[in-house]
Amino acid sequence: MPVNQTLSTYSDMAYATSVVVYILAMLLYFAEFSRGRAGTVARSREAALVGAGDSGATSTPVVGHLPAPEKRPFSERLGGMAVAMTSLGAVIHFASLLLRGLATGRVPWGNMYEFGSAISLAAVVAWLVVLFRQTRTARRDTTSSQLRGLGGFLMLPVVLLLFLSGTILYAQAAPLIPALQSYWIVIHVAAAIISSGVFVFGGVASLLYLVRCRYENNPLKMTKVGSRLPTSQALDRVAYRATVIIFPVWTFAIVAGAIWAEAAWGRFWGWDPKETCSFVAWVVYAAYLHARATAGWRGVRAAWINVLGLAVMIFNLFFVNIVVAGLHSYAGL
Repeated sequence: MPVNQTLSTYSDMAYATSVVVYILAMLLYFAEFSRGRAGTVARSREAALVGAGDSGATSTPVVGHLPAPEKRPFSERLGGMAVAMTSLGAVIHFASLLLRGLATGRVPWGNMYEFGSAISLAAVVAWLVVLFRQTRTARRDTTSSQLRGLGGFLMLPVVLLLFLSGTILYAQAAPLIPALQSYWIVIHVAAAIISSGVFVFGGVASLLYLVRCRYENNPLKMTKVGSRLPTSQALDRVAYRATVIIFPVWTFAIVAGAIWAEAAWGRFWGWDPKETCSFVAWVVYAAYLHARATAGWRGVRAAWINVLGLAVMIFNLFFVNIVVAGLHSYAGL
């Protein structure tokens, strides 16, 4: 099928637009994060003064007078704009992948540029789902505004990955190479994309958990960052739930890849660099889930294992796909 260059151009334009929107969202997240603690302290002082003034007097309602609605703090309005920009960016980002697929007549993850773009979208969608669930559940240990403190730190690797994918890893729209022309690319690679995106989100949460724990153990350390983050319990819960939910998907991706390898190369497993690194990542994440459920390993030790899993995934994405020669060398560079 010939490539539709018009749709391909629109896809590239949507990709660049989504990166710009994500950068604006990241800046808004960090702006809310930097103002969050000051706004919280100011509101608590104001509430204390109001409570002290009302302690010895009773308020009498005035007929026909409606109290002025309470204004949202400026930092929370920044956070709301950040979430709105993230949602807008995700829609434009999805349109970019959709247009790339329509332009080529195939799934839009046939090279490293498209693969990195899809992983970034999966990470952003996972973040939006967590935020949406937070607004639907009443948890006292963290609020939506506190949870949004993760937003800037998550959007940072997303923007970096999109920048690298759109510059160094960029590939022109083209049909799939013969080795990838199989229905297994829909099943195997889609599972790998979704799990990789969620693992990025979980790894960032574990990194911030380590920062928050260091602050809680010694408030004189990591004060500017640690004091503004959600509680360590909330960060640990987010990282664990993301990993435990997506781990079966990653397992399925490895199994599906083995089945595809048997159909393409006549063997299920050959310790190809990509296969080996994917298996190492599986072992690390399995160790994290086991440590998280084992007394004496919960908390900081388990979080470090989750961070190690993220490092293995990054190594697998860039070094193995680009530098190491193997049967999975489909970077399109």
